[in-house]
Amino acid sequence: MTDTATTTEQDRVLIFDTTLRDGEQSPGATMTHEEKLEIAELLDEMGVDIIEAGFPIASEGDFLAVSEIAKRTKNAVVCGLARANFKDIDRCWEAVRHARQPRIHTFIGTSPQHRAIPNLTKEEMIERIHDTVTHARNLCDNVQWSPMDATRTEWDYLKRVVEVAIKAGATTINIPDTVGYTVPFESARLIRRLIEEVPGADEVIFSTHCHNDLGMATANALAAVEGGARQIECTINGLGERAGNTALEEVVMAMRVRNDILPYRTRIDTTKIMNISRRVSAVSGFPVQYNKAIVGKNAFAHESGIHQDGMLKSADTFEIMRPEDVGLKSTSLVMGKHSGRAALRAKLKELGFEVADNQLNDIFVRFKALADRKKEVFDDDLIALVQDQAADHATDHLQLKFLRVICGTEAPQSADMILSVDGKDHQVTATGDGPVDAAFNAVKKIYPHDARLELYQVHAVTEGTDAQATVSVRMEEEGRIATGQASDTDTVVASAKAYIMALNRLIMRRQKLGSDRKEISYKDAG
Repeated sequence: MTDTATTTEQDRVLIFDTTLRDGEQSPGATMTHEEKLEIAELLDEMGVDIIEAGFPIASEGDFLAVSEIAKRTKNAVVCGLARANFKDIDRCWEAVRHARQPRIHTFIGTSPQHRAIPNLTKEEMIERIHDTVTHARNLCDNVQWSPMDATRTEWDYLKRVVEVAIKAGATTINIPDTVGYTVPFESARLIRRLIEEVPGADEVIFSTHCHNDLGMATANALAAVEGGARQIECTINGLGERAGNTALEEVVMAMRVRNDILPYRTRIDTTKIMNISRRVSAVSGFPVQYNKAIVGKNAFAHESGIHQDGMLKSADTFEIMRPEDVGLKSTSLVMGKHSGRAALRAKLKELGFEVADNQLNDIFVRFKALADRKKEVFDDDLIALVQDQAADHATDHLQLKFLRVICGTEAPQSADMILSVDGKDHQVTATGDGPVDAAFNAVKKIYPHDARLELYQVHAVTEGTDAQATVSVRMEEEGRIATGQASDTDTVVASAKAYIMALNRLIMRRQKLGSDRKEISYKDAG
């Protein structure tokens, strides 16, 4: 499915997804190697034009992930990020060179604030831009260049550096609003003036990369397209550091729904949006806010009496797009404790999940257990089961074997726990300020650690007192951040599982230095 409502030829807008690079820079959003490969495959299947797979120089883990994504990707261009130096660029090329369509993306900060970091004069920076872009182009025919913090760069200097990059061989010029500083009319004007005034601008593609610090990332990206940009850099769910990036689902659906005034087309199969949104949320540990545009739980929910009455008479009264357009099924309750494996497989396929036989067997066992505890099993319950199953616990150092809590109006609350540590069971009783605190204290009593809990978040998967709870936690230890997410009808059990998952990830990173991203000092390209 393409995002064009007419049969006439329309300008193509390329979708550059940076979920695996800029999105992963959100504190706590670091993904495992396997999770990165899975997300890249989903991005490729949904029609993303360019996948920015990572920052190869950051660590051996990042390099291996980008390299493997490059080898596996079937349709999309695979891009790696590199700072403006030969070492970064060479490492980036080494990672992406096996892709069917490789791209090197190199950048340098050009605003006064960012020029001060490498302590370069304007002329020294011009020389570095020329030399590094030339070097990248000698390695790869597809080179993207970004003047980081472009929207706060002096106009005359921005024109000059863009011209230098084009003459050096850049094929895509990305104009990042690195700190979410600009507003829509400025965004459009900036791109338009660059295209009109920079020599050679008509021979390259201009791209826009907007951050959401003032809540205008989507508006700024669409304005840039109106100004002449033909590539949008974005992430699934708007994931990204600080307030996030332009949300892929928002710009794609805006161009689809308002194709009358935004006459552009993309290759995105919009029916795959909900599935990848849920998966990115699960692997990043960042729940999607209920009122998030397009993919939020309430995006197609109607409670107001006037709205419900209008919906019953005609769906387009209060809905400008159909739930089916983004891959959201209108059915909710179809499964129960008497449902068999074939029915479960069919239902999961309807929800966008293709599972192998061994995965189906595991999900089926837990589905039956859930059906015995819940009166009704909803689509979201099944999605939570799949996401919980997707986390590979086979190599976990810590595994929850038993948990019983005592809580009530009289403090302190207590938790009895059996926790397996590297295959050996340990049993303790711990107290705390509430059952969740008691459970976390029990874990710490068995496995002492210095990790600090930065985030604890609970939301109900479905309605009712028997609803599953999905718990997300974020933990920090010596600069390393890890998240955990788990679901259960018992909120305390879900909390303990999520806490233990985050700890397991911290342990894994501690033991496999370099397998995941190391903390290094660098600035992103947007």
